[in-house]
Amino acid sequence: MKKLKKDDKVVVLTGKDKGKQGEIMAFDFKNNKIKVKGINIITCHVKPKRQGDVGGIIKREAFIDISNVLPIDGLTGEPVRLSKLNRK
Repeated sequence: MKKLKKDDKVVVLTGKDKGKQGEIMAFDFKNNKIKVKGINIITCHVKPKRQGDVGGIIKREAFIDISNVLPIDGLTGEPVRLSKLNRK
């Protein structure tokens, strides 16, 4: 069985970003979650920590459950199960 790794392309199966594609940015193995580039964008209100820092509203990606994504096959470009994954 092949494993997912950083910079693999995946497609989202459920949620507000259903059908969107992106690359894996980070893993959280303890909670079985991944962070995908451009998917599950949240807004954070940041307070300046030190004098001279700038606070404000920033947008960043949040983690999603790994079961809500399927990897995209490198040869066909279609979403596939992990056991049938072919990489370039």
